Amino acid sequence: MHAIRVSGITKRYAAQTLALRDIGFSAAPGEMLTLLGASGSGKSTLIRILAGLTIANAGSVEVAGRMLQADGNLAADARRMRQQIGVVFQQFNLVGQISVLHNVMTGLAPRIPLARMLLRRFTREEHLTALDALASVGLGPQAFQRASTLSGGQQQRAALARALVQGARVILADEPVASLDPESARRVMELLAKLNRERGITVVMSLHQVPLARRYTTRTIGLKSGGIVYDGPTAGLTNDFLHDLYGSEAEELFANPDPQATASPAPDQRFALAG
Repeated sequence: MHAIRVSGITKRYAAQTLALRDIGFSAAPGEMLTLLGASGSGKSTLIRILAGLTIANAGSVEVAGRMLQADGNLAADARRMRQQIGVVFQQFNLVGQISVLHNVMTGLAPRIPLARMLLRRFTREEHLTALDALASVGLGPQAFQRASTLSGGQQQRAALARALVQGARVILADEPVASLDPESARRVMELLAKLNRERGITVVMSLHQVPLARRYTTRTIGLKSGGIVYDGPTAGLTNDFLHDLYGSEAEELFANPDPQATASPAPDQRFALAG
């Protein structure tokens, strides 16, 4: 069974702007892969469709063997299915005025009555679950601080703790480190890799930083103008191909190249363009 299976996804916005065209791929349980592409390539739209937050015009998305959406319609039990999908955005989406602990406990929203969530009436077991999740991302001591007191990297780790409380088996991360300093970005990427490795959580993330993709994932899907132009080993991404993928953004991309990121791929790891 696939953790995620996407078939023929097409998305058009106003004025018939084509955001995605005939997207198809699958991710195995416990896989960690990267979506790469220039701004406007369709990465964020694809993440939102995989999460069921945006409805495609055509095609289908399956999660753990169950249909999440197909042919422009969400499944009747989409809300229940979303319990398995944790979504992490660049903006963190925490409420600064309440504690880190209560922010993390909003991950329980799909499973408890709305009134109890709004009144913040949680059981002892639910509190312990959230505290355990915070400890696992290195934020146990900050549990009772206001979320606004956390650094950007800490807020992103709190967002990951919220996904753990939710019980997610799939984490979709949309540019999760784009607004972080290099050290905070490294910590968040290490945490994602750890959750993938130790808990078997499937991770699909969109990134703009090629060195991070090369360091943390073995598979990359390259998007350009809404279509898949590459699906294969990350080690097979050559600089020439990346210059073509990123266009005018390539100079910024390679301004401070990572020595590991620019190393030539082995002969048996050359990339193949998607058909």
